[in-house]
Amino acid sequence: MAAAGFFGRRKDDNLYDRVGAFLSDHGLSPGPENYHFVYTVLTEPNGPLAQAVARITDRGLRLSRQNMAELGVNLNFGPLRLQAGANDDPVDDQAVRTEKLVAQTQAQVDGFADMMRNMRNETSDFGRDLAASAEEIRRSTDLPGMEDIARITGTMMARVRYAESKLESATAEADILRQKLAEAQDSARRDPLTGLPNRRALAEALSTRSGPGPDCIAICDVDRFKMINDQHGHGVGDRVLRAIGTTLVEMLGGHLVARHGGEEFAVLMRNTTLAEAARLLDAARAAVASTRFRTRETAALIRQITLSGGVTALVANEHSDDAFARADRLLYAAKSNGRDQVCAG
Repeated sequence: MAAAGFFGRRKDDNLYDRVGAFLSDHGLSPGPENYHFVYTVLTEPNGPLAQAVARITDRGLRLSRQNMAELGVNLNFGPLRLQAGANDDPVDDQAVRTEKLVAQTQAQVDGFADMMRNMRNETSDFGRDLAASAEEIRRSTDLPGMEDIARITGTMMARVRYAESKLESATAEADILRQKLAEAQDSARRDPLTGLPNRRALAEALSTRSGPGPDCIAICDVDRFKMINDQHGHGVGDRVLRAIGTTLVEMLGGHLVARHGGEEFAVLMRNTTLAEAARLLDAARAAVASTRFRTRETAALIRQITLSGGVTALVANEHSDDAFARADRLLYAAKSNGRDQVCAG
């Protein structure tokens, strides 16, 4: 079912019939909420909601109420609009709180480790001074009471050495904990399937970028990825995603390649002109298209796997969401033009 068939206006097809055809083709009931949804999609064919719907239907899927809910659409009242971040992964409040707790714990552990290190150094200095004093006392055994003083000093030295060993162990444990916390923070910014930076890491990189640029952002999508999962299983699909992620990193070395979700990848290219970014992305696309994938279990050849991509320049003082939306439109254009290509603009 081609998206253009629903979004394009035909002289011999009025809006009412087109809405009815859309509802029928997708098995949606002709209720007011669904009618409102389809009306918005068809009357705003270039809007973000229509483009998001086209992305779903372009993969051969029927639109469902679940899809509509995932798009962040309010089906009960008011004008329908694609909410900001509606295609993002759901925000896990618990994960956010956990990350904040990890950051706070990291700061506390850093402070504790520094304190332990300073205490160990001070204790060590005191131990050296005490040892020197004890040696002087032992040389002065002819003075009254020196033997008792020497014995007390020896006991103090033993306790200082014990304290030093405990402080050394505590410092080592603090360093290990600090390393584990750093690893946990890194894991929170990595996609567990591909090992690439995830959407959160990309967002942080975008928010902290500085310098004159030019910078570009690209979005890539594996063409007809659902067919791979359907024909070969999700295990094969996962391996394909990992292989494509590796290829993108190799071909776009030095630039941030992130898994944006599902079969989408995003690339932040710093200090790169739009022409150069398009050239690099197209070279990566060609590398993926030239790779022949086989199933691990039977060594059967999988059909050719291709990528489509959209790349755009980040404009000064522009919100990154606007650049993402532009790159997404370019990606959709690449899909509409036949896939396995890169559109830049």
